[in-house]
Amino acid sequence: MRKLHFYRTDSGHCPLEEFLDSLTARQAQKVTWVLQLIEELESVPVKYFKKLSGTEDLWEIRIQSGNNIYRLLGFMDGNNIVILNHAFQKKTQKTPLKEIAIAKARKKDYLNRGNRHE
Repeated sequence: MRKLHFYRTDSGHCPLEEFLDSLTARQAQKVTWVLQLIEELESVPVKYFKKLSGTEDLWEIRIQSGNNIYRLLGFMDGNNIVILNHAFQKKTQKTPLKEIAIAKARKKDYLNRGNRHE
C-alpha cells in the first residue's frame, strides 16, 4: 500500500492544504475519496494515478468533480510513499509547464533539505 504525504516548505507552509481549503465540500470530498483509493488499492487505475509523461519522476493524481478537473502532482520517496507537492485546477488539455516547474522546484527543495520518508 502507498502512503501519501503533503510537502511542507521550510517555514511549514503546506500548498496542498491551502488548495484543499479552497474547494467546496463536495469537491474536497471527491479529492479525499481519490486519495483514499490511491492509498488502499494495490493497482490504481491510470484514470486516477499515473506517471506524468515527459518528466523523470513526477506523478499526477487525476480528479474530476462535475465540470472541474484537478491535478495533484508529486513524486515517489522510496517504493510506497508519494510526496504531494502541488495542486491546481486543470483548464487545458496538457498539463501547463508552469505547474510542472513548480512541482519540480518543490521536489528539489524537499530533497535538498534531506526530508526522507523511507
